[in-house]
Amino acid sequence: MSPIVHAELSWLLAQGLRERRDRILVTCAGLAPDLDGLSLLAGEEFYSRYHHVIFHGYVGALVTMAVCTALARQRAAVALLSVAAFHGHLLCDLVGSGPGWPIHYFWPRSLAEWSWSGQWDLASWQNSLIGLAATLACLACALPFHRTVLEVLSPRWDAEVTRTVRRRFLRQRAPDAS
Repeated sequence: MSPIVHAELSWLLAQGLRERRDRILVTCAGLAPDLDGLSLLAGEEFYSRYHHVIFHGYVGALVTMAVCTALARQRAAVALLSVAAFHGHLLCDLVGSGPGWPIHYFWPRSLAEWSWSGQWDLASWQNSLIGLAATLACLACALPFHRTVLEVLSPRWDAEVTRTVRRRFLRQRAPDAS
């Protein structure tokens, strides 16, 4: 699944948190497994051998939870949600990263592979549909929560998109320019 969709799904999971900072931490936790994608810097062969290995397991989950919890304001909630977002990423990868991409959850203790025989390709209609639904859900959050996933990148961009969505769907008028 695309990193953008991993981020959106993780951000949606964090909507019960009060602080933007905590929502961003949970979003980052949902992206954290792909830190092993940096293995590409060591070459294609290294990447094909270690992506879905180094950080797609319990060690990555524990490190991610510890870092997110240490930086959080609502520590208990962020600890639980960061583990959920991390494992949500793994689940999405198991079903939608394409055949031949198993996860080595117990690495470095074991190289046992987790996979699923029904795994669909990365560029599948299923992933496109999930991505579209996640994006629409993130935009819909502008209505009840007065924020969108853009808050992760820029509060200013988020405010503008939120204002636009609310104006369109709640029939709110734009403030007079006079």
